[in-house]
Amino acid sequence: MNNEQEHHEVIDLFRKSTPIFQALGDPYRQDIIMLLSEHDKLSVNEITEKSTLSRPAISHHLKILREVGLVSASKQGTTRFYSLQLEDSVTTLKHLLAKVEDACF
Repeated sequence: MNNEQEHHEVIDLFRKSTPIFQALGDPYRQDIIMLLSEHDKLSVNEITEKSTLSRPAISHHLKILREVGLVSASKQGTTRFYSLQLEDSVTTLKHLLAKVEDACF
């Protein structure tokens, strides 16, 4: 692969990673991720009980995390439960770091 192709591949990976970085950049979303890391799954109400944020604010942050693939939701009855789904995002970020390291060092 020539330098120009490598450059374009790194740029593409940066663009693909941008939504992940934006989602991870918020301290409240970081708190939600860490809370979910301690549990298999939690409802919005359970997350709200452990947070200083309102239920609508928690729902908003969960929506963002779900849209970028960091969190998944499953429904049991009328309750939606959230759990971490980090594998794809972590793989993307690791791939980006490896490409940046190869291209820049």
